[in-house]
Amino acid sequence: MNTFGPGPSPAGEGLFGLSQRLPPANMEAEQALLGALLANNKAYERVGEFLAAEHFVDPIHGRIFTAIQRRIEAGQLADAVTLRAEFEHNGLLDEVGGPAYLAQLLSAMVGVINAGEYGRVIHDAWMRRQLIDLGETVVNRAFGAEPELDALQQLEAAEQSLFDLSKDNAAQGGFVSFERALATAVDHAAAAFSNPGGVSGLSSGLRDLDRKTGGLHKSDLIILAGRPGMGKTALATKVAFGAARAILRKARDENPNAVPRGGVAIFSLEMSCDQLATRLLAEESRISGDRIRRGDILQRDFDKFVEVSRELQSLPLYIDDTPAITISALRTRCRRLQRTRGLDLVVVDYLQLMRPAAGTRPESRVLEISMITQGLKAIAKELAVPVVALSQLSRAVESREDKRPQLSDLRESGSIEQDADMVMFIYRDEYYLAQRQPKEMGFDNSEKFGAAMDKWQKDMEEAHNKAELIIAKQRHGPTGTIKLFFEGEFTRFGDLDTQHDGGYGD
Repeated sequence: MNTFGPGPSPAGEGLFGLSQRLPPANMEAEQALLGALLANNKAYERVGEFLAAEHFVDPIHGRIFTAIQRRIEAGQLADAVTLRAEFEHNGLLDEVGGPAYLAQLLSAMVGVINAGEYGRVIHDAWMRRQLIDLGETVVNRAFGAEPELDALQQLEAAEQSLFDLSKDNAAQGGFVSFERALATAVDHAAAAFSNPGGVSGLSSGLRDLDRKTGGLHKSDLIILAGRPGMGKTALATKVAFGAARAILRKARDENPNAVPRGGVAIFSLEMSCDQLATRLLAEESRISGDRIRRGDILQRDFDKFVEVSRELQSLPLYIDDTPAITISALRTRCRRLQRTRGLDLVVVDYLQLMRPAAGTRPESRVLEISMITQGLKAIAKELAVPVVALSQLSRAVESREDKRPQLSDLRESGSIEQDADMVMFIYRDEYYLAQRQPKEMGFDNSEKFGAAMDKWQKDMEEAHNKAELIIAKQRHGPTGTIKLFFEGEFTRFGDLDTQHDGGYGD
């Protein structure tokens, strides 16, 4: 039986020798499988999960498989007699070779026990044909078929196509025994029980957030959203910083001189890596980033700045500040980092600045964002790491009296809410209160103005240095609001401790 066409052609026969070769196919396997399906519909159970009509090289075989599949899944009998009647009714009997060809298929049948193997041979041949088509596309692009794509974009497009082929068409999955699922659940519970604070995932560096979520969990896509000025980037860097510290601490607990195997990748599409590093240094040294940029600091401040930088340089933090990075390039760099240094967390700031895979042309911005969020979720699952993606919110928030964000504020951005395992909003009442300071000209007399000013000042004092982290969706836990401490001068978030004399801590 000739499974994949003739052997290799002699060297030099066309580009890669492809012009002298037949595409991988196995007509005998296709005929034998269809014959088995017609003879015994139970054979479908062995191929129905992974085989589709387009996997057959002969379109007639694909059409016959579709008819068999439709009847079996509808609970009807699919044999040579019922298919002949169906094709006659639809006027397609001659197109599938007539009654004689259906009878010929029955004579080529194999046993039910071999049906799965024949189905895999058919699927494998189809996969090889897809790889040949992909290779020809790569060659044609390299020769200038799509001049708008430069070499790097072509490389990203090729990798995206390979990823899509492996993701969408791999015949994997299946049932996991309940015994095995229980063992995994017990392992997770044991990890939470043995860790301080009941954290089974990666620590975020924020005590109350970890208590509410159990930490950052593998394969989760976490959306952190808010309006401009709320502090999304500051909170994301706090989480990345806290996670990197937890990774380093765990490695140093075992060996004080250990280099941690793992780390945090930050894709900063809005800020350069040195700006992000300056922000982290400002947060930790408690020296205003604005003063650092202007050089308006004392010698002791600079010395502290340098001292903190030495403490932080061992943290496993990796920053990529490529603007408008594509989802395929981000995936490639995450894979490489995981392979070379290890990877425990990915932070993306922010997803509306990303682009879909090179070579794709979404019909709308909504579809484009949907492709990006689906890609980020796929990366989280493939690499088994949490992915924290920042997102802007629609302006609808500004038109409401209560400006706390809601899930509906994300809906204009495609499938963000649906793809995310957790959605969090950052909100600071102080930001909006500062814009509503009473003006004397708006009041009839000074007494009313004074009362309004007193109330405003009281509200400002109540909201000062406070933020709300609203967990609006959590697939594996409760929703609710977490109070955080926020130092505007250093754009620094921390835990809000209201139980011990109003003090604040990390």
